[in-house]
Amino acid sequence: EPKLVESGGGVVQTGGSLTLSCAASGFAFDDYAIGWFRQAPGNEWVSCIDKSDGQTYYAPSVKNRFTISSDNAKNTVYLQMTGLKPEDTSTYYCAASTSFIKCAGDFHSWGKGTQVTVSS
Repeated sequence: EPKLVESGGGVVQTGGSLTLSCAASGFAFDDYAIGWFRQAPGNEWVSCIDKSDGQTYYAPSVKNRFTISSDNAKNTVYLQMTGLKPEDTSTYYCAASTSFIKCAGDFHSWGKGTQVTVSS
């Protein structure tokens, strides 16, 4: 059964950096995408990477500040966050899409989340 586990959250000051990790296990194939979301009022999509071709996508609010990457040998996806702002404070979750349309598809196998707090 597919499973995702997030880690790397913490407390940082405005302008600081954090790198979140999403460790994946139980996937039968590598042909899937991993998305990062954060809990605002409702889930806010943050970023996504298609593991099959490395294509990446970002929400406008994080573009040029966050970088998503994948280490396929470690089955881990990272979200490097720089220039953090108080409004980035949230619980961050990763989830998988095994849909043919990858990052545009439905996500499942949600992790339990990791808390990011940015102090002003």
